[in-house]
Amino acid sequence: MSLLFSPRTVGPLTLKNRIAIAPMCQYSAVEGVPQPWHVQHLGRLAISGAALVIVEATGVEAVGRITPDDVGLWNDAQEAAFADIIQGLRTYSDTPIGVQLAHAGRKASTAAPWKGGQALTAEEGAWTTFGPSAIAFREGWHTPVEMTEADMERVVTAFADAARRADRAGFDLVELHAAHGYLLCEFLSPISNQRSDQYGGSAENRARFPLRVAKAVRDAWPRTKALGVRFNGSDWVDDGVALEEVVAFGAAMHDLGYDYLHLSSGGNVPRADIPGAEPGYQLRFAAAVKAAVPQANVMAVGMIFDPHQAEQIVASGQADLIAIARAALDDPNWPHHAAVALGQAENLPVQYERAGKTTWPGYGRTI
Repeated sequence: MSLLFSPRTVGPLTLKNRIAIAPMCQYSAVEGVPQPWHVQHLGRLAISGAALVIVEATGVEAVGRITPDDVGLWNDAQEAAFADIIQGLRTYSDTPIGVQLAHAGRKASTAAPWKGGQALTAEEGAWTTFGPSAIAFREGWHTPVEMTEADMERVVTAFADAARRADRAGFDLVELHAAHGYLLCEFLSPISNQRSDQYGGSAENRARFPLRVAKAVRDAWPRTKALGVRFNGSDWVDDGVALEEVVAFGAAMHDLGYDYLHLSSGGNVPRADIPGAEPGYQLRFAAAVKAAVPQANVMAVGMIFDPHQAEQIVASGQADLIAIARAALDDPNWPHHAAVALGQAENLPVQYERAGKTTWPGYGRTI
């Protein structure tokens, strides 16, 4: 029996296997409202065979968007559009659908990757950005406003309100985004957080605001639905966040009542030296957190596309769940195909069963 295809309980949610589709920005919204692109994108992932699909980084306020094309959950139109998508999905799929709530911080007000990916100019509609310190992400980018207590309270309220909207829209799960150099990640890292008050300096102080946001989301999100967090295991620079700080933050989130811990890395500094990005290159961070907080559900991610590697990660106890991203864009049926590779039933939707791998002439022959 494949462990990758065994059930796993994540808080109040029981997943049918250990495969999640990680959030992947589509930069295709209009005023934060998801469009037909999102309908087809999420629709095909909802029948992929994965146990969970998590919607891309979703802004909790307009100034928290990475780009003008990000989806959001700060107004009624956005909430209604997501509710319609989920209602449609439920006519053909029972796959749990989550949403990643996010604030881009100092990396906000930029163009989509295929529109240049640089900081917006005033003529392009640039807006004021916010961060823990007035330090730009890179040369030529906006210098953020160092957040005041009032700014922090506004953002805390925005996250909590977005969680309530996500609940009303019908999402089954919320993932708090504290990775990839966005706002909460910026507070956690000594590179981007150089404050001298209670929110800067020591690791405990740097975690203070992210934990404040996390508690507000935990209080706003129903205990009957699952709640997780994605955070960085490394900035990939010597003066970045330390692994012991990462482990401590994971333990604190688990103690707050978060049902899973999703380990990623990078994105906080442009000078990061990521070693090759080989398959499973971020696994060490998930394994460290799992070893320190064994009772937590830990999710690993990072160029994992070989089903046998995914199986080995779970079987070895380094992580409990596997998140795939680019592999799912390349092959929306990756979980179905992984099941076949590991000797499990393919379990395609009935409409697609006649295209199952075992129905093809010559299946199993060595070429």
